[in-house]
Amino acid sequence: MIVSLIGFAVLLLMIFVGVPLGFALMFVGVIGFAYVRADMVGQALLSWGDGGLEFNMRAINGALVMTGQQMYDQVASYGMTVIPLFVLMGAFIHRSQLAQELYDAANAFLGHRRGGLAMGTVAACGGFAAVCGSSLATAATISKVAMPSMRRYGYDDSLSTGVIAAGGTLGIMIPPSVPMVIFGLLSETDVAKLFIAGIIPGLILIGLFFATIALLTYRNPAIGPRGDKVAWPERFRLLLRVWGVVVIFVVIIGGIYFGIFTPTEAAGIGVATSFVFAVARGKMGLRELRESLVETGITTGMIFVIAFGATIFSNFVNLAGFTTAISEALIALDVSPLLFVAAICVIYLIMGCVFDSLAMLILTVPIFAAILKPMGVDMIWFGIVAVIAVELGLITPPVGINVLVVKSAVPGVNIWTVFRGVWPFVIAMVIALILVLLVPQTATLLPDLMNR
Repeated sequence: MIVSLIGFAVLLLMIFVGVPLGFALMFVGVIGFAYVRADMVGQALLSWGDGGLEFNMRAINGALVMTGQQMYDQVASYGMTVIPLFVLMGAFIHRSQLAQELYDAANAFLGHRRGGLAMGTVAACGGFAAVCGSSLATAATISKVAMPSMRRYGYDDSLSTGVIAAGGTLGIMIPPSVPMVIFGLLSETDVAKLFIAGIIPGLILIGLFFATIALLTYRNPAIGPRGDKVAWPERFRLLLRVWGVVVIFVVIIGGIYFGIFTPTEAAGIGVATSFVFAVARGKMGLRELRESLVETGITTGMIFVIAFGATIFSNFVNLAGFTTAISEALIALDVSPLLFVAAICVIYLIMGCVFDSLAMLILTVPIFAAILKPMGVDMIWFGIVAVIAVELGLITPPVGINVLVVKSAVPGVNIWTVFRGVWPFVIAMVIALILVLLVPQTATLLPDLMNR
């Protein structure tokens, strides 16, 4: 237990001095694993010999063998192929320049209301999230589309940027979602059911964001004036232009829900469909294809390095007795699973000040899953709770990755303006988190229907 706590301290120190997370996890995991293995047979990892300081090479070789085997197992895992496929699908969708048309269609129906442009932005974020799977990509893309319109109609910058930062978090809640894939693989949970479980909480979040905008603009109408009213024929014309989103979402999620294909097969079909869609719109040439493939390779490589490190590190802390000690302590305290999951949510909020969403999940899910499964916790429900908690970490200070993305994409906006605008939506997300915690059926209803 003490050794694992020292490992966590060394890991945080390495991160703060600038060592990339994946490599820091690998280093601490390998050294820690070797130390524990040597200690289990009454040996030291380092000792003084005739030639000076000597390493226990048997323990180090054992740790390196474990590391190589874990890396190979992950690379060879069929389930991991879903990650580059969904990343590539998001890259194709991004280059098809669909965001502007999603925003136009949403605003055609909502823009004439008080705060309607902001509501349309949330709706556009939800639509883009349904075919993207990344919060950062959603926030960055919608920032460029939505801010010019909201500024043109006199919207307050804090409301506009806050809406975009919060709406961007829908990217990892509404399926398909790369973080959900990561959670499912690390916790050995059905990814298909996780995707389906995210639909109702995602719609609840959109509804709460709408209510937040309505309340803010009711109290101060000047921050969100009404836009122009669009005639019904024009509304339907704009709606028809985003048929591709509906087709891709229905094919992927519908196929998974009805058991027509697996999430990995769905990812392959999604890539092919989004590629055809981008080509049909004249947005996918050889240059765009090359950029999409390079972007996918870089992103996938980053995810895999962190995943390797997290698995190696979790093996170390498990061997050091951390998971067992925590489980025994919880049993001795007679802590309810709900209370423990709530404590995990607080941990995610704190971690959100330092890590991004993937890093948080990859680092913690193997440890938390090992503790929660013996307690009988529904891992589908916990997966949705974890994703919402991680989303909250993306928009809370002092870091707030989504806030930084919006700040960099919108010229002339102070970062504290964005944080000021995002706080009402943080409250809305806390309400959603509490609702899912207290009413698990919001996350488990649709997955349970899949079994019938």
